[in-house]
Amino acid sequence: MLNSMYSLFLPTQPITDPVAVFLVILAIMLIAPLLFERLRLPGIVGLIIAGVVVGPYGLGLLERGSTIILLGTVGLLFLMFMAGLETSLDDLKDNGDKALVFGLATFITPMLLGTGAMLLLGYGFLAAILVASCFASHTLLALPILNKLGIMRTQSVTATLGATLITNVLALLVLGVVVRAHEGDLTLGFWLFLIPALTIYTFATLWGIPQLGRWFFRRFGHDEGAEFIFVLATLFIASYLAGLIEIEPIIGAFLAGIALTPLIPQLSPLMNRIQFIGNTLFVPFFLISVGMLIDPLILIQQPQSLLVAGVMIGAEVVSKFIAAWFAGKVFKFAFPSTMVMFGLSVAQAASTLAAITIAYEIELVDQSTVNGIIAMILVTCVASPWLTEQWGRKIKPSFESSNTQPKKIPALSLRVLVPIANPSTEDNLLNLALILAKAAKGMLLPLHVLSDREETVGMAARMQQRKLLDTAEELAHAAAAQVQPIGRVDDSIDRGIVRTAIEQDATLIVCGWKGFSTYRENFFGNVLDNVAQRSPIPMLITRLTEPIANTNRIFVAVTKQQALSPEFAEIVNIAENLKTELKANLELLIVLTSKQKKVSELKGVGLSADTPIQQVQGNFVRTVSSRLKAHDLLMLTVSTDLNPMVRRRAVGVEPETIARTHPELSIAIVHFPHNI
Repeated sequence: MLNSMYSLFLPTQPITDPVAVFLVILAIMLIAPLLFERLRLPGIVGLIIAGVVVGPYGLGLLERGSTIILLGTVGLLFLMFMAGLETSLDDLKDNGDKALVFGLATFITPMLLGTGAMLLLGYGFLAAILVASCFASHTLLALPILNKLGIMRTQSVTATLGATLITNVLALLVLGVVVRAHEGDLTLGFWLFLIPALTIYTFATLWGIPQLGRWFFRRFGHDEGAEFIFVLATLFIASYLAGLIEIEPIIGAFLAGIALTPLIPQLSPLMNRIQFIGNTLFVPFFLISVGMLIDPLILIQQPQSLLVAGVMIGAEVVSKFIAAWFAGKVFKFAFPSTMVMFGLSVAQAASTLAAITIAYEIELVDQSTVNGIIAMILVTCVASPWLTEQWGRKIKPSFESSNTQPKKIPALSLRVLVPIANPSTEDNLLNLALILAKAAKGMLLPLHVLSDREETVGMAARMQQRKLLDTAEELAHAAAAQVQPIGRVDDSIDRGIVRTAIEQDATLIVCGWKGFSTYRENFFGNVLDNVAQRSPIPMLITRLTEPIANTNRIFVAVTKQQALSPEFAEIVNIAENLKTELKANLELLIVLTSKQKKVSELKGVGLSADTPIQQVQGNFVRTVSSRLKAHDLLMLTVSTDLNPMVRRRAVGVEPETIARTHPELSIAIVHFPHNI
């Protein structure tokens, strides 16, 4: 009777027209999240339930065919990849103990409790272990919620991301061992292949991808399309190779994200494209495809499945909560952080389905077990986003580490003026300015000045100016940054820059520098010198020899007098901001003269407590040069107490000497006006 009534609402055939199929999916992506957010439920829950409704076990509008499976798989890989991009190796190192403890707890507890529960239901030993391994793994279904709440880099979330890597690898190893044991193929050769292959793969991914990425971005970083395709290729190559060594591709996607993290700044146009494509297209495909796997009527049709499902859900939820509670107690997390860990780790989806499908195909478990697993997936996929959002709202979007202070937004970056001549060769300069302006939620002001001193500016020059500014504006829009392009005609380039800075209330001028001055420029002055002489606001003068994303270390070098000056706090603010966005290290070097004593304490400058500080007596140029490393961004400042004859120089003698002797070094020089 139920089946006959149910069939009345089903179409005789699912939709097969590609345009219609895509239209239905786009309608779901648009309507379902908006509807469920109005009901104060996470939008991703709406996508999962919509998948149930339109799928083969609902209204039957769509078939879970090869296209849906393909896009759903891509969405899952994207989800894990973006999780890796939000997890730097430094974060994992800093929270490695937490990730290890929670990873082992969230693996061992479900394994013990799940195995015992399934044995009580009459399952065989191997079957009980395999089902318990499904409880141990989890899918980070609620990650988009964490991004929205701004708590991705809190300690509890970082620990959960690291724990996901640990527990999923262990759960998949259990799956492989159980399958081999069931088939009688658990030999020494299996272990001799798996362990070395996994070790080599992990090392090659975490070491090789950054090396290859730095080379690629250095050679082709000006091509935005090539950058994006390179990232996609890296994701899928790493995932494919993971499958070849018999580990789940999602592990490869996660490791690829971690490996690329140092090369893709959080506020860059490239990161914006990755997140936009993933969160608006591929991840929703995955969530809809998960919903299409769920058959809610099977629990009514097969009461035995209801008992099995109840035991599974109870064992999985209780064991995951115990693991999160235990880790929270050990590391003294607040209860909301513990509940976020629980909410993230309770969701079951892709890896669980993969494991139980394999077990069913080799006849290790029966249909009622598969039904119970699907019911568990339904419950946990709905509960996980809801729990994560409810408790995540109670966590402040700041770093929880006691050694890390909240990021301070530099006042200098509220309105960043960038004089440009050719954006295709100045992407680095624009990207640096974008990072500073976007982090401060400020405005980027690309400027191009035409000089009419010698002749009237023609139409061709104005059209070229418009084209240059449009290119800069597109780059800013790609990073979702506020931008106001400015085209100007003035009697000289330097006066045009200064006048625009005054008229537009700019707070910082970011400009490029070739790294040296000619004799003529030293005698008569150049554009930089003239701007520095007249500008009422600070300047950030940069020579970037490689993509800014390749930076490994922000190396700030100052004299004692500069370290004690009022302007030093502004330099630290810029350095701290770049450190965060570039995921680089930050080090401070204070160079003393032979008669100076060390600085006892730097108060009120905003320097993170864990920043290494060296204080060394010696010659400034030689001392700084001896401590430089590859992929450094050296930050210097021009002293404001120079004698009047030299004060007009924008860069100063010592920074230029270092730049000349280290042609491959990226340098950023902060120049403050004389009246600041």
